[in-house]
Amino acid sequence: MIGQVYVIFFGLFGLFFIKVRAATSSGGSPANVVSEEPEFTDTIENITVAAGRNVKFACSVKNLGSYKVAWMHFEQSAILTVHNHVITRNPRINVSHDKHRTWFLHINNVQEEDRGRYMCQINTVTAKTQFGYLHVVVPPNIDDSLSSSDVIVREGANETLVCKATGSPEPTVKWKRDDNIKITINKTMQVPDWDGEKLELTKISRLDMGAYLCIASNGVPPTVSKRIKVSVDFPPMLWIPHQLVGAPLAYSVTLECFTEAYPNSLNYWTREDGQMIHESKKYHAENIIGNPSYKIHMRLTINNIQNNDYGTYKCVAKNPRGETDGTIRLYISSPPTTSPKPTTTETPSRVKDWGLGDLNNSVYGNPSSLTIHLDNKDAKYQSNLDDVGKSEQKSITDTDSKGGIFSETASASTFKSKSTDLWILPVLIFQVITYILLR
Repeated sequence: MIGQVYVIFFGLFGLFFIKVRAATSSGGSPANVVSEEPEFTDTIENITVAAGRNVKFACSVKNLGSYKVAWMHFEQSAILTVHNHVITRNPRINVSHDKHRTWFLHINNVQEEDRGRYMCQINTVTAKTQFGYLHVVVPPNIDDSLSSSDVIVREGANETLVCKATGSPEPTVKWKRDDNIKITINKTMQVPDWDGEKLELTKISRLDMGAYLCIASNGVPPTVSKRIKVSVDFPPMLWIPHQLVGAPLAYSVTLECFTEAYPNSLNYWTREDGQMIHESKKYHAENIIGNPSYKIHMRLTINNIQNNDYGTYKCVAKNPRGETDGTIRLYISSPPTTSPKPTTTETPSRVKDWGLGDLNNSVYGNPSSLTIHLDNKDAKYQSNLDDVGKSEQKSITDTDSKGGIFSETASASTFKSKSTDLWILPVLIFQVITYILLR
């Protein structure tokens, strides 16, 4: 600092010496060279500029005569130019003038360190000075070395994402999910976005999996962002909507399982003896990727069912975090007596809105309406089965000879409720009487 003061002192002394020498060489004393001293005719405007641009300060004077104009960087205590000469070694600095009336200081490719006060000075006996301020704005920039990158987290753990941004003015940081889903901060707080350099996720779950955007802005374009992918590891989970499926001989049927796992699981089907089922004319297996992608819909279609196709089938899911499987029993059922009008069986709402509330590490299911595809009649046969142990209990109803629909029902609730049995007998008696009268 002392050295810089000396530089300014000797610089000003030099200017004054040049002025005196010029006055003496013209044949008079310094005081008699000009009738009036120079003065500024206008103020220096403050300038705001983005880093990387060029800028120009203007200093207007009158009655300069043999006096000199110098430019200095006040905060750095550095003499930049004196009259037509550039003193600094900074190659980005230059000076020009308009017939000695206006003196321009040029700063090319402005950098953040160029900000501060710039002083225009006339080397009169009592130096005359005025200032202009250069405010340098810098667009935001995210420092990757100090910010989080893609992470893999075990389900139930805590995770903190960090985003460090620089710029001038200091940028603000905001977090959003790339899919516009709300961010879960904890069990009681969900927000559309979050302000701050850090985003803390507590007891993270698979629902928190996805891409997070760290967005930095400070009013200076462009706004920048960083995409951080959060992956949540968890073992496979399995849900079977129908654990008991009935189908007639020579028909086709499709078995279904739903799995969730990350990393994505290896999914396949086996028979009860553990033998893996391979693609063939008999079997067609497919895995349908859901949304999000860690959900998989497993389907196994069995064509032209024969006696040896009945029995137990297993859907298996494995990943590095664990393994699980579930069983589906395929049993023989009677074909419909006529070809019913094709019907559509919708997937139960729990399958459509497949969420965490329907899943756990054990296999479970709630047998409901099943769809069986008929090879030769292109019809669908519906069977409502709720109890594996009572699949042989059946109730068959035939309509008149003009055509009827065969329905097979084995409901656990039917055989467990005594009150239900009370009204079945009158219905059967009525049907028998009707049948006799019609004959």
